[in-house]
Amino acid sequence: SMILPGGAFSGYVAVQVPENATKIYTDEAVRQMFASAVIRKEVPVEEQLGLMPFKISELSDFKNVRTLSPGAAIILADGDETGGFEIAPFMVLGLIGSTPAQPDDRGRFAQQAATTIPGVRDARITMSEPIRIDGQPGFETRIDATSGKDNTLVTVVQWLRFGPQSSLRIIGSAPRDQWPKAFSRFRAVRDGIQPRG
Repeated sequence: SMILPGGAFSGYVAVQVPENATKIYTDEAVRQMFASAVIRKEVPVEEQLGLMPFKISELSDFKNVRTLSPGAAIILADGDETGGFEIAPFMVLGLIGSTPAQPDDRGRFAQQAATTIPGVRDARITMSEPIRIDGQPGFETRIDATSGKDNTLVTVVQWLRFGPQSSLRIIGSAPRDQWPKAFSRFRAVRDGIQPRG
């Protein structure tokens, strides 16, 4: 194993070799692999998008794309980590590893999922209704809330697209005064998401 020092963090790389492969992956071969390990300041957007379990074909002019959880969640934002994401429109796209057991449970499921959106305070659901997204059953929930260290008043939309085992969750957040323009961008991203394969 090896520690890789980063700017604000350290990475840990470990290698396990099955017993029947020790002749191929000798200590020397592993040392050579470790020698080429580097921490990149920027991972190309295409590479980040390629790791997601769905295809994202429309980025709606969002300037920053950041993986939140490799292969599971990604953020598209106008802002960045230093200034804060909440002060400008941003989206979080990811999967929830469950889906409502019955169609009748979808509304409750959507509202419960909306209460777990990180970073929002004083949240009030203003609308929650079933919709179809790309021909599949879904749910749209809208929330008025406060977000971020500057107590930005935001409107948030959560779209859930229900699959057999998991649900695609798309969250869009915008300061309230930027909502109308941001909403059409959010919808364009939503409509450009397709399953892989």
